[in-house]
Amino acid sequence: MSDSLFQRISHSFERQSMMSTLGARLADVSEGSVQITAPILPGARQQQGHAHAALTFAIGDSAAGYSALTMIPEGQEVVTAEIKINLLAPATGDLLVATGRVIKPGRKLIIVTAQVHARVGEQEKLVAILQGTMVPVPV
Repeated sequence: MSDSLFQRISHSFERQSMMSTLGARLADVSEGSVQITAPILPGARQQQGHAHAALTFAIGDSAAGYSALTMIPEGQEVVTAEIKINLLAPATGDLLVATGRVIKPGRKLIIVTAQVHARVGEQEKLVAILQGTMVPVPV
């Protein structure tokens, strides 16, 4: 990973107040792939004690979006045009780990995916997959 690519993604990530509110952190950045982690805090749980789907969706969408941002020129950002989520299992654990990847880069549309795993200690369980479309926009 180049330092300038990490700096670019990190600088944008730091401007997302929602990620800060959720305790999310930028864990890894490489061309076409970004990983974001978030603790499963008491304020982000649903009625049965699992991580709320909104937390899973938020970090999955951001990881997918930032993976797209790694593939476009400086001076642009991306916005989500559409994204869907399949919740596969209850998100039970200490931490969620979202890994976003670019499936097909393009100048006008970028197809992305993300997998979200729930981590307990060293064990991880796949809890959601997302697929969507990002659109490059001028800064």
